[in-house]
Amino acid sequence: MPDSIELQILLKQKLAAARHVLSTTALEQLYHYLLLLDKWNHTYNLTSVRNIEAMIPLHILDSLSITDYLHGKRIIDVGTGAGLPGIPLAIIHPDKEFVLLDSNGKKTRFLVHVLPQLKLDNVTVVQERVENYHPEQCFDSVVSRAFSSLNDFVHKTQHLCCVDGQFLAMKGQYPQEELGDIAKSFRVVSVQLLIVPGLSAERHLICLGKALTS
Repeated sequence: MPDSIELQILLKQKLAAARHVLSTTALEQLYHYLLLLDKWNHTYNLTSVRNIEAMIPLHILDSLSITDYLHGKRIIDVGTGAGLPGIPLAIIHPDKEFVLLDSNGKKTRFLVHVLPQLKLDNVTVVQERVENYHPEQCFDSVVSRAFSSLNDFVHKTQHLCCVDGQFLAMKGQYPQEELGDIAKSFRVVSVQLLIVPGLSAERHLICLGKALTS
């Protein structure tokens, strides 16, 4: 593991390569999030990525790759796990409200610990199964990089999404078959090829909405 100075420099360089120009506060928050994720991962197995340097492209840059496609002010990260992509996105979007939803207790305990450490006041952590979570307000963007299929994603989260909101599904290879299986009550808004410096694997963002009614 690199020392603290080396890690901070590496993080800043990788962010610059991905064309993310962040404030000093945001850089410090991302750095401390990395340290916390690495520390807790040894005990709680939060992610299969064991190398803290590898976490930068695989977790931080990958999460931030969808920043330009966030829709509206209220965002929910469904199946957030260790806070991905929700925590990095919340750090660089202090003007937006984020809910991080997961049913796994050890992962939500980690996130509850993270929030005061990073002084993040625009994030709420909820431990609940997605089908049992019924907030008072809908969300402008419903985000996930954890669902197995697009059809499952939109069906299980449709009660969370505003009428004019969007579902943002982070995928690897272009999901041709999954796109063909989407119910007619939903529509494909766009499919974005994501370029993540340091990752050779394909990454796509599938933007979906509820079907337009006349």
